[in-house]
Amino acid sequence: MNLLMQTSAWPALRSKAIQLSRVHLRNFFEQDKGRFARFSARYDGWLLDYSKQRIDDETVTLLIALARELDLASGIRALAAGEEINFTERRAALHMAMRGRDGGSHSEVVRDCRAALEHWVRQIRNRELLGATGQTITHVINLGIGGSDLGPRLAMEALEPQVDGPVVKFVANLDPAALHLALRDCKPAHTVFIISSKSFTTQETLANAKAAMEWLADGLGSAAVGQHLFAVTNRPAAAQELGVPAQRCLFLPEWVGGRYSVWSSISLPLACAIGMQAFGEMLDGARAMDEHFTSAPLDRNLPVLFGLVDFWNASGLGLETLAVLPYSHLLRSLPAYLQQLEMESNGKRCTSTGDLSRVPTSPVVWGGSGIVGQHAYHQQLYQGTRMMPMHFIVSRGGDDERSRMVQLNALAQSAALMRGKTRDEAMEELRNAGLSEQEATRLAPHVACPGNQPSTTVLMPPVSPRALGQLIALYEHKVFVQGWLLGINSFDQYGVEYGKQMARALASGRLPADADASTRGLFAAIDGDQG
Repeated sequence: MNLLMQTSAWPALRSKAIQLSRVHLRNFFEQDKGRFARFSARYDGWLLDYSKQRIDDETVTLLIALARELDLASGIRALAAGEEINFTERRAALHMAMRGRDGGSHSEVVRDCRAALEHWVRQIRNRELLGATGQTITHVINLGIGGSDLGPRLAMEALEPQVDGPVVKFVANLDPAALHLALRDCKPAHTVFIISSKSFTTQETLANAKAAMEWLADGLGSAAVGQHLFAVTNRPAAAQELGVPAQRCLFLPEWVGGRYSVWSSISLPLACAIGMQAFGEMLDGARAMDEHFTSAPLDRNLPVLFGLVDFWNASGLGLETLAVLPYSHLLRSLPAYLQQLEMESNGKRCTSTGDLSRVPTSPVVWGGSGIVGQHAYHQQLYQGTRMMPMHFIVSRGGDDERSRMVQLNALAQSAALMRGKTRDEAMEELRNAGLSEQEATRLAPHVACPGNQPSTTVLMPPVSPRALGQLIALYEHKVFVQGWLLGINSFDQYGVEYGKQMARALASGRLPADADASTRGLFAAIDGDQG
């Protein structure tokens, strides 16, 4: 049986879910003036406000009790100590070691990886790295996908004000247009490619790498190609076989998962752009959040509380989605990054006991820039038929009027979506606007908003390397908390591997014998059968 079902707190939480479903969030605030103070937590300039969630004191007490019954504290210790937390693949998950926590027996590997990263970043940023024709390297293009792209890409956008190095671009999509557009202002003599693939078998990345190598060969000759290549991989021999010089193969340890690899050599393009000092500050921020996560009591621990609330929404209340709404242009790619972090980590159904989960696991993560979304999909949040939890990510700082407007818009949206507007309030508003009683009555149902939408607001320091490191680590640990409570392994991705197997089979040009009729028909149509 699932361990979650064996706890005494879970049946009480299920009863609580039924009870709270009858209460409008507005009522919580009308009846409890101290709600914000009790349902918010602070740490090092961070504020986590979960008072707009469908919880009360008993709910939080039960969630903490559940975490204790499932021994979350021992899970946190095991993760930090480098124990075999990835139980299906029988290995540790040591992304915290890569950002400076004691890696134990892995410390030497971490030091060697950092030294290699520093060496090549210094070469490129100091304009000491020359191409095959003796000209300076000015453009760096990262070829990767998934964890080999999303983390460094997010960080590059978030830290764009700190960028003072070469031009850095990211190509993930296999569609030829992606690489073509990236190369428009590049010249082979001044360009290097970083082939980022942990396994060095990723089809999309290798196909883009071959296209890039052909572009280099056309411009410089075949013999010059290797001098314009780097690789970040766990299989340097495979990279060398492709043509990457051995000294330019940066190592990515097996015990660092792709979606947790932004702290590793995968961030070579990022470090080239912002420098090792800024990259180190990002690691420092993540390490600070690690220390808070591993030492703070559960009831004052930001990642734990964040994870408990999201677990409650997805698995306790059965709410199917999570909208991530960053109110900062610099963090516009955060939702895309978190889609992989959360759904690839916890989008699973099999628990540690081998049983299928009896509760919903990861929600569907979506979202985008908060200010932009207000003029698009927020309409559904206000008057649609689904309850949709949200994260409002709000950055402090910025003393100009527009920055202040961005921050206040976030506060207004979370308040309005929680409070709603009753039909009577809509009627009063329409009357005050000068409409007749008949017209106000006609329009009031269309103007009313049900509200009752739950949200958590993360108020963070101004976006900086350190703050970004803290933010990413906060979410990493939040995801771990949810996975631990669900009893699933947040560090494997066998489903993704199955999809890759199917793609390889089709790429071979031969359909599997058991291919379904739809796949057969589409395969034929792609190959020119117009039917």
